[in-house]
Amino acid sequence: MKNIVKLTIIGVMFALAACGPRRDDSKKEAEKANDEKLQKSDLKKDADWAVGVADAGMLEVRVAELAKNNSTSSDVRSFAEMMLKDHTAANDELKKLASQKSITLPTNLSNKSQDKYDDLAKKKGKDFDDAYTDMMVDDHKKTVDEFKKEADKGEDTEIKSWASEKLSTLEHHLDMAKQIADKVDKLSKK
Repeated sequence: MKNIVKLTIIGVMFALAACGPRRDDSKKEAEKANDEKLQKSDLKKDADWAVGVADAGMLEVRVAELAKNNSTSSDVRSFAEMMLKDHTAANDELKKLASQKSITLPTNLSNKSQDKYDDLAKKKGKDFDDAYTDMMVDDHKKTVDEFKKEADKGEDTEIKSWASEKLSTLEHHLDMAKQIADKVDKLSKK
């Protein structure tokens, strides 16, 4: 009986060690930093928006890198190249703008975004293509909506302007993602 208890305890210890500690959520840390320094500022809502956009932008870049390696579709890989180029440039612009406004942005993916990345990273071939293109359609729908809201109702004129400038590119990404998702779906059904 004692051996069973010891083995159970050792097994639990190994299981816990394998899981490892969950890292701090970079997005929540950035939000907390902004809460502290922008408490009484009109910039608070815009800062929250920028933090979310930064997290989403980092995810776009990371999954585009995955797509270059895990996709079997040349259309998906071409789309991923565009995502990588456009979102890297937008992320850099947002970092510069945030720095000018003293807005703290996350430096790593949030836990939620990391989970999405990890789930996608497990897929290969057609399964990857389906999951990636579905993610791109869903994420870009949400992103376009968020950018429209910021462009219309944001309080900081420079951040509103930046959001407005990016809208046409994001809408183009959404249209392309829908087209590629349709192609991938048709190929999957063959």
